[in-house]
Amino acid sequence: MILGPKKLLKLVKTIKLVENLDKRELTTPEGAGFDIRLGEVHKLKGGKAFLGVTHRETPDIKTVAVYNPKKLSSFTIKPGEFVLMSSIETFNIPLNLTVNFKPRTTTFRSGLMIRTGNVAPGYRGKVTFAAKNEGTIPVTMELGCRFAHAQFYEVEGGGTQYKGQWQGGRVTTKKREKQI
Repeated sequence: MILGPKKLLKLVKTIKLVENLDKRELTTPEGAGFDIRLGEVHKLKGGKAFLGVTHRETPDIKTVAVYNPKKLSSFTIKPGEFVLMSSIETFNIPLNLTVNFKPRTTTFRSGLMIRTGNVAPGYRGKVTFAAKNEGTIPVTMELGCRFAHAQFYEVEGGGTQYKGQWQGGRVTTKKREKQI
């Protein structure tokens, strides 16, 4: 079952379900969840990518844009370009909930394909998405814009604590590491 805004806002107040939400989400959320804003943009800058049975390694990254609430700025994703995008918001998910994301439709209407994942029960931190401009024109995004929608689901019977190494919102690995 997807949780609605009234329940979500109560959880924001009582357990800090999501921190750093925009005023709009705190006063008049739309739909059945919260819109997520662009906080950082990262480019892959080299290294290795490896996903094995027991180990993994992700490429080195370079942070190329960071949201500053006191200064409006933007980032342009050129056709064919791939980036990682992190949220402004921080999630604190209890064991009885999970979160799934959908891209806002303006993104794909502009040629931008956003790859999303889920937030497991017990996860705490920012979330990171992948984006690639599959269109033929550059897509400019202001830092702080709403680009994804988070929907919260109850896990009947409760979930198990997230044990993964992405806890806390890190974007990449420092070296090859054993997976938990």
